[in-house]
Amino acid sequence: MQAGLVVLCLGYVLSQFFRAFLAVLSLDLERDIGATPEDLAFASGLWFLVFAAMQIPVGWALDKVGPRLTAAALLLVGGAGGSAIFAVATSPLHVSIAMGLIGVGCSPVLMASYFIFAREYPPAKFATLAAVMLGVGSVGNLVASYPTALAVEWMGWRATMVGLAVISAAIALGIWLSLRDPAKVDTEHKGSLLDLLKEPALWLIMPLMLVAYAPSAALRGLWAGPYLNDVFGLSTTQIGTATLVMGSAMIVGTFVYGPLDRVFGTRKWVIFTGNALGVVALTLLCVWIDHATWLSVLLLAIIGFTGASFPVIMAHGRAFVPPHLVGRGVTLLNLFGIGGVGLAQFVTGRVHAATVDISPSAPYTAIFGFFAISLAIGCVIYLFSRDSVD
Repeated sequence: MQAGLVVLCLGYVLSQFFRAFLAVLSLDLERDIGATPEDLAFASGLWFLVFAAMQIPVGWALDKVGPRLTAAALLLVGGAGGSAIFAVATSPLHVSIAMGLIGVGCSPVLMASYFIFAREYPPAKFATLAAVMLGVGSVGNLVASYPTALAVEWMGWRATMVGLAVISAAIALGIWLSLRDPAKVDTEHKGSLLDLLKEPALWLIMPLMLVAYAPSAALRGLWAGPYLNDVFGLSTTQIGTATLVMGSAMIVGTFVYGPLDRVFGTRKWVIFTGNALGVVALTLLCVWIDHATWLSVLLLAIIGFTGASFPVIMAHGRAFVPPHLVGRGVTLLNLFGIGGVGLAQFVTGRVHAATVDISPSAPYTAIFGFFAISLAIGCVIYLFSRDSVD
């Protein structure tokens, strides 16, 4: 099982990479195929929404088929196939199609590992194990910054995508060869997604799940690049360095959040405090939108750090899911987390288009303000949730 989890973690490195690399490729794609920031926002949003929509069939497949076949097959078809399509793209439409297919390929990887954690390990360790998988896998976030910028400069973005297609296929094969499915749960209980939706405790957690990951994922995955270029005139490699800082902060935040529920004896207040600080950082970024490059990069890093509460929110919701519905439970929560990013990308793409002619900084003030308000609303709803500590 350990070897299989290592390969799954490599698959999650790819997943993190694919949700973040467009920020670095934005200038090259605009030059070569005419892809505007709005086009890339649509493509990025499509990745997240397809990923989110896949959580329903993935949850069923994890419970019924097991993580081995589910993760290996989808990563091979979606990850490798989508990367190959991206490599030959000649228009923004092709990029969107490729990103949608890559979203299919990445959709089962993290949830397959969470499914195994929920079945094979004590509940009290779930948040820590989930954070470790998320944190280690987030190396892909770093690879999608400065290293990708260098790769694109050395051999071009098309050759880079061909290499990613080969890597995706190799990892899919590795999952198939090394992963072992957990033992089936013997239970007389039967249930469905509708049974989970009848749980009142989840309805006060899912709104925050919808908005908590969106600011860091959307800014790191796309808007950091255009923002730093349009407002401060940064080059591709400079953007790569800035996003490397933000990506590093996201990884550190994941590891910091992981054990805090056991340290303080509460999940609710760990999650609330972190996301409230995220609201503050987003608000300050609006106020100091063009003050100084170093300050903007610092605030982006703080947003990345505080936005890393995903595994703890997942553990909070997981506490209210019965064992025989673990697969569908964790994927339902993931649907909200990833789907929120997809919806945010569609909204912010339109916001950018509507404000781009006002001033260089106006679109980004509006985008950061949108994230601050939506995250604040999620925090207020979450205040009424019931705490859980296993």
